[in-house]
Amino acid sequence: MSIKLYNTPQGIYISLLKLTDAEALLNLRHRNRKEHQQFEPLRDNDYFTLESQRQLINQRILDARQDSAYMFGIYLLSGELIGQITISNVVRGVGQFADIGYFIDYDMQGKGYTSAAVHLILGYAFRSLGLHRLQAAILPHNDGSRRVLEKNGFQAEGLARRFIKINGEWQDHRTYAILAEDFLPQEQ
Repeated sequence: MSIKLYNTPQGIYISLLKLTDAEALLNLRHRNRKEHQQFEPLRDNDYFTLESQRQLINQRILDARQDSAYMFGIYLLSGELIGQITISNVVRGVGQFADIGYFIDYDMQGKGYTSAAVHLILGYAFRSLGLHRLQAAILPHNDGSRRVLEKNGFQAEGLARRFIKINGEWQDHRTYAILAEDFLPQEQ
């Protein structure tokens, strides 16, 4: 399965990660390990190996075939991998919703790339996957992520107490969601 979605004015595209992206993904994770640690689960050292990243991508390729998760890379138009955005925990039937998560290279933050990638993923989730709702959970002090979600029309729904173990501690998360009818496509 090959999908590429472009936001040319912003200078990015997103594409489903392939096994050939494993080395670039590993390099991205290594470069950002220290800066991102405050927002991520603790990971064993073997997570930061080429084999582990290949296994992760391979699993997500299988997940996409089963319509349970989709892992995209965020790329500059030059082809440089600068982040990742994932639709996961897809629920079908009467629910038609999923979670999203993302990260961007620390040196690329504040340039609008993440907001553009989230907008692209919303279009894919609502138009191509036919989902009704996308939701995200972020740490309350993660102002950058909050701004990304709010720029894209997500609404805060509440506080999930001690929701996810981040950086070795159970931490509260603010939950956000957007519905298909709230999504406003932009002209590209």
